Amino acid sequence: MSFAYTFLAGHFAARRPLMVFTALIGALSASSLAASEHSSNVATFAGGCFWCMEPPYDRQAGVISTRSGYTGGERENPTYQEIGRGDTGHAQAVEVIFDPDNISYEQLLEIFWYNVDPFAVDQQFCDVGTQYRSAIFYHDEEQRALAEATKAEIEQRFDREVATQIMPASEFWEAEEYHQAYYQKNPLRYRFYRYNCGRDNRLEEVWGEHAGGPTFE
Repeated sequence: MSFAYTFLAGHFAARRPLMVFTALIGALSASSLAASEHSSNVATFAGGCFWCMEPPYDRQAGVISTRSGYTGGERENPTYQEIGRGDTGHAQAVEVIFDPDNISYEQLLEIFWYNVDPFAVDQQFCDVGTQYRSAIFYHDEEQRALAEATKAEIEQRFDREVATQIMPASEFWEAEEYHQAYYQKNPLRYRFYRYNCGRDNRLEEVWGEHAGGPTFE
């Protein structure tokens, strides 16, 4: 088996949990594994509004911290207002610092996929524009290989193209303080936004009972 995961064999209606394949990791070159030692505790994901991408990672025992920000563009130190125009090339993203002894990058990928609509082009749910695109920003070759394998598996299972981008990580610009842990600072506004954006309904349409992803102990 060449993939890092099998995404609910047969079809996603089968509702079987994701499983990690070891063959891909074994096939990775020694050089790529060595290179990953210095960056494997950082993961960067874009899944639409960054307010909604912090909670599924914050609840994981192996996640040390998350922060919202902007990445994937060329403008230095962009602001929320600049990002909102959709012409800077950046995406709203979340940076995850994790302990690989307690949670793996494969598990972080599983959480990511179950929290995005992988078929939406340049939008997520009610938020439209390139700044809301879904993307995986890899920090080393191991992360790239795992991300591409899971994307290919989703395309195979659904028999349709996945719009989620897989790109090398670039400068991550931390978002303004009021965006950090927004769901904790403004829980009512957060829940109102999330509900009205239709995020949970669409996740359930795509992922069924696995929408929102697991919580790893």
